[in-house]
Amino acid sequence: MISRPLYIEAIKAFIDKPQVKIITGIRRSGKSTLLRLLRSEFLSRGVREENLISINFESFANYHLLKAEALYSHIREIVKPSSRYYLFLDEIQEVEQWEKVINSFLADMDVDIYLTGSNSHLLSSELATYLAGRYVEIPVYTLSYREYLDFRNFYFPEEEKTDQRFPHYLRNGGFPVIHTGGYSEESAYKVIYDIYSSVILRDTVQRFKIRDVELLERVIKYAFDNIGNTFSGKSIADYFKSQQRKVDINTVYNYLNALEGAYILYRVPRYDIRGKEILKTQEKYYVNDIGIIYATMGYRDRMIGGILENIVFLELKRRGYRVFVGKLETTEIDFVAERQGKKMYIQVAYKLDSDQTIKREFGNLLSIDDQYPKYVVTMDDFWRDSIEGVNHFYISDFLLTELF
Repeated sequence: MISRPLYIEAIKAFIDKPQVKIITGIRRSGKSTLLRLLRSEFLSRGVREENLISINFESFANYHLLKAEALYSHIREIVKPSSRYYLFLDEIQEVEQWEKVINSFLADMDVDIYLTGSNSHLLSSELATYLAGRYVEIPVYTLSYREYLDFRNFYFPEEEKTDQRFPHYLRNGGFPVIHTGGYSEESAYKVIYDIYSSVILRDTVQRFKIRDVELLERVIKYAFDNIGNTFSGKSIADYFKSQQRKVDINTVYNYLNALEGAYILYRVPRYDIRGKEILKTQEKYYVNDIGIIYATMGYRDRMIGGILENIVFLELKRRGYRVFVGKLETTEIDFVAERQGKKMYIQVAYKLDSDQTIKREFGNLLSIDDQYPKYVVTMDDFWRDSIEGVNHFYISDFLLTELF
């Protein structure tokens, strides 16, 4: 196993603390591997093997534990009153009334609990009722570009370190399984499509009891086709109307909400930079991993700008930023990123291939009247100039640089 220190370090801060650690993310993003890495961490600290209890609820071997009462009885039989235990419960959402049983573990036993789940509604109002103030979420994403390089170096040490590594990442995305074997591009997309299909069926259609699967697929296609563009549920409903299909706008929003819940899409609100307020219309949506777009729609050159935005957005989220689409009067800033009281502004473009493009990308940032860092990120590996304090980055350099 390859360590993923970004997440391990985030979890370490809460080891033996009273909070339940909930590791969330799309299926096959590496959550189960993180639990195994944590087990190794505890063993290295001298915790005995018998005090580490691991259960994967997607294994048929544990089918009998999918009822809260059965799970509680099983753990109760193992845990001894005189010792501390560590519970690693994988895909906990498969257990009926799991919130109640986790709350009971905290009340009745000396345990430190680590959960994984593939649906963001794990953190629903019902969970908050049972575990108010007693859980912390650690979101897990598919591989960053830095992690992708670590995987390639580990699994393919003989591979030449060429400047084609970022294009390979750009065309394949970051699902870990893709980068542990020698998949062709076609085979990689097949694997990703199977992951995507599983997420749609189990974490979207079944969990949200969606009946009109064909409409859901149309909503997904619209969202994927508009990566990097602002739109709303009304935009989608109006589009369907133009196709002679009447769709209730509330249904569209329910489907978008379900796709967010399954970590297929992330919604990014707009932020009025001058008015310093979050706006309620015309958000952007980005996909969890760009490989999903290719696996479902094929590779399209015209989408490259939105794909690059998607990659930068995911990198900002991995680093713990709150991310917004910036609005400055009639000007749009691709990203306003905030963390720990600091802020930065980012424009993403494919190429700075004309004076008009340079003026637009740099000019939008120069119109912001504050001293926070400002960056233009592109695929121009030769274009290095900064303009009036706005720095330019080749995208792979940006992804590997700690900005603050």
